[in-house]
Amino acid sequence: MIRVITFDLDDTLWDVTPTLLRAEAAQNAWLAEHRERVTQAFDAAEMRRLRMRTFELHPELKHHISDLRRQALYEVQLHCGYSEELARQGAEAAFEAFLRVRHQVEPFERALEVLEVLSERYVLGALSNGNADIFKVDIGEYFDFAFSAEQIGASKPLPDMFHASMKETGAHSREIVHVGDHPEHDVAGAQAVGMYTVWANYDGVEWPGDTPADEEVRDLAELPAAVYRIEERLPR
Repeated sequence: MIRVITFDLDDTLWDVTPTLLRAEAAQNAWLAEHRERVTQAFDAAEMRRLRMRTFELHPELKHHISDLRRQALYEVQLHCGYSEELARQGAEAAFEAFLRVRHQVEPFERALEVLEVLSERYVLGALSNGNADIFKVDIGEYFDFAFSAEQIGASKPLPDMFHASMKETGAHSREIVHVGDHPEHDVAGAQAVGMYTVWANYDGVEWPGDTPADEEVRDLAELPAAVYRIEERLPR
């Protein structure tokens, strides 16, 4: 039987783009007030390009996106003539401004209802490549555990987070359903360790990968029925 359901977070339980834009606006507002030379020299789009450049220069931060953002903030302040001490302090403060808003997510319609229903029957976990902490958002009360790429040191589709969820719950891979929007990171990654999968295809696009997910939902409200169908097909 299915014992555990694991969830991706960004674009599976909420639309991440508006949240990130608001969070970056909060970050840049802090910089404008406290490190005005940065915002005088770089607009928001240029700041994003600088962060991508930082990623290229620091591949060791591939699975640590919070540290990557801090490093980018540090380097841009150095570039604008601030001392190392001020740049370090400013990077941390600007990142904290970002992170506060990063957790002000708006779950998809009926997310609370769906999670409440599923939590009565299954152990729920969060597996995220992002830096949102599920226990800092409103729907966190329905979750029993969470792992992030930063915590584990490896991003999906690498198997580490999926293995961590099995170790945490004591469940075999065939007792777990993973739910996510990304065909490679979520579906292929979970399939590779033997988990069942549900593809959150809210945009209604054609499946772009090889082996499709066990179930596909176009709306989060369809998820409980999709999990029940997987259970019904299990050998008795």
